Amino acid sequence: MFPSLGLDSSTWALVLFCVLFSAVAVKRRRNVSRLPLPPGPAKWPLVGNLFQIPTGRQWDKYIEWSGQFNSDIIHLDAAGTSIVVISSMETVKDLFEKRSSLYSDRPRAVMLAELMGWDFGLGDRWRANRRLFHETFSVGAGKQFYPQERAAAHELLRRMLQDPQRDIMAQFRHMAGALILDVTYGIKVLSTDDPWIKLAKEVMHAFSIAIIPGAFMVDTIPALKYVPDWMPGAGFQRKAKQWRKISLDLLEKPFAETKRQIEMGTAPASFTSLNLGASDDSVNTTQPEREETVKTSAANMYSGGADTTVSALGTFALAMLANPEAQKMAQAEIDSVVGVGHLPDFADQVDLPYVSALLKEVLRWSNVAPIAIPHYLGIEDEYKGYRIPAGSVVIGNVWALMHDETVYPEPNSFKPERFLLDGKLNPAIRDPETVVFGFGRRACPGLHLATASLWITMASILSAFNISKALDDDGNEIEPSYEYEPALIFSPLPFKCTVTPRSPQATQAIQSTIVGM
Repeated sequence: MFPSLGLDSSTWALVLFCVLFSAVAVKRRRNVSRLPLPPGPAKWPLVGNLFQIPTGRQWDKYIEWSGQFNSDIIHLDAAGTSIVVISSMETVKDLFEKRSSLYSDRPRAVMLAELMGWDFGLGDRWRANRRLFHETFSVGAGKQFYPQERAAAHELLRRMLQDPQRDIMAQFRHMAGALILDVTYGIKVLSTDDPWIKLAKEVMHAFSIAIIPGAFMVDTIPALKYVPDWMPGAGFQRKAKQWRKISLDLLEKPFAETKRQIEMGTAPASFTSLNLGASDDSVNTTQPEREETVKTSAANMYSGGADTTVSALGTFALAMLANPEAQKMAQAEIDSVVGVGHLPDFADQVDLPYVSALLKEVLRWSNVAPIAIPHYLGIEDEYKGYRIPAGSVVIGNVWALMHDETVYPEPNSFKPERFLLDGKLNPAIRDPETVVFGFGRRACPGLHLATASLWITMASILSAFNISKALDDDGNEIEPSYEYEPALIFSPLPFKCTVTPRSPQATQAIQSTIVGM
């Protein structure tokens, strides 16, 4: 039996032909360097390690191989595609940061970009997109969105108060989707079953599957993209056609809605409206080029911002269920600084170091993206006496970095105090925010927006509610499974919990947020 990699067994003859073709091409491009490749598992003829790379929890297998070969850099071969996996911060800095000019490209991504149409933000476009992000969401500029982030957190509190039995992951998804649509496009969502939130969820589900190396054989053997969708085994083509439609909907439809609001004079301040109205004298661009950059940047915000927030908030809730003492300590700190019956604000952050440490531990304990989005090396490089071939896909193993017991003792335990020293945040401990949002020039430019949103949301929930395990009909606690979706965005599967106001004063504080809306 052949493994399932997006193809049925009836197309494996074509696959093997393409593998042979790729092998011949690789031999023709044989490198003259005599340096060895980084260590890795034994490679089979023609297919290399193609069938040894799991499609789920790849990061665990990479850690296993790093330990087996006693190396923080390992090499794999997927039918001619060179894959290099990095599992130490030293190597991450050496390659992704110090040699960022070599390691800042993205792989070809046949399934994602060429078949699904997700080519916005890729190639040369990413530089223009990134500069626009930095202009809008740098540490100082990003504060202009504090009111929207605070309002979204308060709306979540009201929804949790009104409907405490609702699936908490659904509550988080609605909040995150509403915030990213507001900040990105100025679009206000419906209270339930909002089509914009549904669209973002569908697109990110497809993206998080298609971006994982090895998920689809067509990324390893690009010639398969010419297989017609009616052929047996061409399921990946049918998926690509379906996913392409929603990807283009995500790119075009909300952008068109914001433009309509601008023309009517009703558009609120948002990333799209602010940047469409701004001139760009620093580079020689036409208005259509500027508009295209704004549109593609907004689409990347819309698609990526919501799911990462949902993942982190879901992990936060699970952490509170598994570690009630951490919840009590955070609540005690909030009560002492803000006062019982009051909700925290951004100005309180400096006086709430334990809450900030708790956020860092949430990001570390169960990473939003356990493996970073792959980088691409266009020319051959040498590192630590190893040859890194041109055309290599280079992957940072975020899970390995965040569970390094030499940096984080007892890495599987949830301990916010590991980031504190004498009651203050300890700058000597590696900050997860410098790892989980990507590396070098490819680090997420929206990280300040994301962390600010997560902080105000977690602090607000902790001040107002207790999160505890749900009870069955016999009064016994229901233990969550703590299982996650096996995709690039590592989001908890739905779980049951009980959310109750901490006090009558907390209920009153939540209800008071309605005033002035």
